[in-house]
Amino acid sequence: MATARQILELLKSHVAGDDERFRTAALQVAANEARKGHDDLAKQIQELISKAPRIAQFPSQTKTNSINFARPQGELAGLLELIQPTVALQQLVLSPDLSRRLKRVVKEQQQFNKLREHGLRPRQRLLLLGPPGCGKTMTAHALAHELGLPLFVLRLDALFTKFLGETASKLRIVFDAIESHRAVFLFDEFDSLGLSRGAQSDVAEMRRVLNSFLVFLEGMRGHSLIIAASNHPESLDDALFRRFDDIIEYTLPSQDELKAVFEQRLANEMRSAINWKKILDASATLNLAEAVRAADDAVKERLIEQKPKLTTALLLKAIDERVKRTKRKPIESHGARRTKKAPPTR
Repeated sequence: MATARQILELLKSHVAGDDERFRTAALQVAANEARKGHDDLAKQIQELISKAPRIAQFPSQTKTNSINFARPQGELAGLLELIQPTVALQQLVLSPDLSRRLKRVVKEQQQFNKLREHGLRPRQRLLLLGPPGCGKTMTAHALAHELGLPLFVLRLDALFTKFLGETASKLRIVFDAIESHRAVFLFDEFDSLGLSRGAQSDVAEMRRVLNSFLVFLEGMRGHSLIIAASNHPESLDDALFRRFDDIIEYTLPSQDELKAVFEQRLANEMRSAINWKKILDASATLNLAEAVRAADDAVKERLIEQKPKLTTALLLKAIDERVKRTKRKPIESHGARRTKKAPPTR
């Protein structure tokens, strides 16, 4: 007969509504019975599985084993915010290497059960590092959209409390949800949670919270995708880097990426005689988010001033205002900005 572990796996997959996981567990039971010489029972199980209506896990990227986009209830309501992802991966302006790595995450997630049958696990724990506005948060949106999964963002302001021990308890509630439901969970501004132990601002309570997070992350066995994003990787605890399946670094955009962002954002505008060299030289220190805002500012001014078309001067004015607002010093070249503590190579 089926072992207790196999029965538990059958029950878990049934409760989670995971059709493929249930089939895999049932076929493992059949194989186990066949090894014991119970050929008739094994055959009956296989026939029942083959006759059962098959619910594909990712048909057209729409039907999933998610929380059915339902908003969190009870204690989770204050900890997780439900976001409906609408941005596709192909809409993001990414370097070829970033695009390749994120597409690999999607493919592995879509083949979750196939990898599981061979004793392998897909990338489920991603750590995104880099300066603000370079696409880390939007990456979480795009991955959720590609997988047809809801996106839940952890509200750090609700997680941290003044009562000792309560923060770790709330973190356990979040990870219980991660284990029992299939979704994308984003830990944004992760440096506030993953602060290096021994840092000047370190306190005993935060060490306990970080230790709890490390234990929960290491013991993760569900089907969810966890994404942690940090603007300050130099402040993260060293132990964190070993717990993630992939560490993806973002930098300020190249000139080609900046031009792609402007062209995408201004696709509906008349842009005759735009001097792209001047535009790209002026926006060299902008991140992707700031480039988008500059493009929007230029369009808004054109509309308000009733100008017939977008000009280089209008766009340069919007870019200059953004550069002054950020007060960011020019960098020597694309990719020259490095973090103080480089994460391990993956």
